[in-house]
Amino acid sequence: MTTVEPVQSPRGSKHSQTLSRGIRALEILADAQAPMSIAELSSALGVHRSIAYRILRTLEDHSLLMRTEGGLVQAGPGLAALARGVSRDLQTAALPELTDVANSLQMTAFIAEWDRHDCVTLMTVEPRHSETTLAQRPGTRHQFSAGAPGIAIQSALTEGQWNQIAPGLPYRQEAVEAAGRGYAVSHDEVIAGVSSVAVPIQVPGQLPAAIAVIYIRGTRDTDPIGSRLLASAAEIAAQLH
Repeated sequence: MTTVEPVQSPRGSKHSQTLSRGIRALEILADAQAPMSIAELSSALGVHRSIAYRILRTLEDHSLLMRTEGGLVQAGPGLAALARGVSRDLQTAALPELTDVANSLQMTAFIAEWDRHDCVTLMTVEPRHSETTLAQRPGTRHQFSAGAPGIAIQSALTEGQWNQIAPGLPYRQEAVEAAGRGYAVSHDEVIAGVSSVAVPIQVPGQLPAAIAVIYIRGTRDTDPIGSRLLASAAEIAAQLH
């Protein structure tokens, strides 16, 4: 396995306060359901309006945010350009498989990656011809203590390896079961009434990622879903090596 440094907490580390506030502003805008006023954003940041305004002007200069005709601010097209560069090889290799999985299983399919203490959705594809689909927006995150993608990522590592690279984050018993079965399953852990199936993807030089689907919980047999994801994970991994 590739050696990976332990997860470090950003707390207490030396950093630029202005840069940190700018990044936090982008996170707030990315999560917002609608454009925000400068007053709303300054309140969310916990800074004076004049400070928020200076931060926003800089971000606007780089197209990381944009203003509406009414003067509200929202995430800008520059963020999309940055996102394309995140795990570029993985995104390129995964897109055809995600599309095929989504359409063949009629479920939303996505790739999840490790991000410190959370699992974060990197990219997602919804089925073309489905009356009912569940949205899984890129950037969605949840802790490793919930959800099949996190279990799948853990299942690709031994408990000893996990404890070494992620001290303090529990290694779930479900990961042991998933390692033996080949895929991870979760029900009602992230969203009530929603199930997920996931399989780890080996990424050279990095921690494993996961390919997963989500669907409204019912009586569906998870074995065919797991088998389909296993085949896609193998194809994606082959493209990466």
